[in-house]
Amino acid sequence: MRLKYVLNEVLVGLWRNVTMTVAMIITMSVSLTMLGASVLLYMQVDQMKNYYYGEIEVSIFLRTDVTDGQRQQIDSAISSNPLVANQTYETREQALERFKTLWKDSPEFVNSVGPNSLPESFRVKLKNPETYKTFTDQMKGMQGIQDIIDQRALLDKVFNIFNAIQVGALVVAGVMALAALLLVGNTIQVAAYSKRREVAVMKLVGASNWFIQAPFVLEAVVAGLIGAILGFVALFVSKIVLFDNKLQALTTILTPIDNGNVWLMLPLLAGVGALVSAVTAWVTLRFYLKV
Repeated sequence: MRLKYVLNEVLVGLWRNVTMTVAMIITMSVSLTMLGASVLLYMQVDQMKNYYYGEIEVSIFLRTDVTDGQRQQIDSAISSNPLVANQTYETREQALERFKTLWKDSPEFVNSVGPNSLPESFRVKLKNPETYKTFTDQMKGMQGIQDIIDQRALLDKVFNIFNAIQVGALVVAGVMALAALLLVGNTIQVAAYSKRREVAVMKLVGASNWFIQAPFVLEAVVAGLIGAILGFVALFVSKIVLFDNKLQALTTILTPIDNGNVWLMLPLLAGVGALVSAVTAWVTLRFYLKV
């Protein structure tokens, strides 16, 4: 009987303040969507780091006037280095063909590059990418070397951009979460005020605190769960519509987003939405109803 009463009061409360309930659900769903997006981005950046840092190479570009003896000496130094996992040599012709493949969508740019514009190079993969500086120090000063470039330095700049986007998403999620908390508190106050006489009577007849507070808290929890479900749907639809279809070309740069990671957001968002809503409602009632 008590459970039936509590559930009935929850439904009545949600419908009585339907406009504020809808506003609370929308705000909660937006904040939880941004939270889920930032968590997914964090997981994706970590996945990309593990993948790309395992594939990065050190490029040793040779001078245009390098001699056969210098080239062989560099090759021998790389081959005998214990830090090196494997190496490949790329001629100017091979570099040009790879350049044409990479920029095939920009024919004017490709035509502006001549056969002697790109230097020959050695592509070196280290056993441990962290030993780049040690390897570079060992190779520097050898005759015939023009420059040594670590691809990780370029990747760090890309990941810094992703990290900035992640921080931005978290900031937006925090602002929206604050707005959601204020709406939850305001909605609970209005609901409690509209039922102030009933609450007073219940206190007089000896109703327990949890019995008085339960409908209001559950009302906020239901709104939080609905917002979490809507946020999850927004994330899942965005993943399918954008990354699996319209932005599928980005998979050549970005590692694919695992569906399992997206589904993991459902319990996460539901837990956060329900917990935050319940705590906010309970604290509001403690101050407002003095129970």
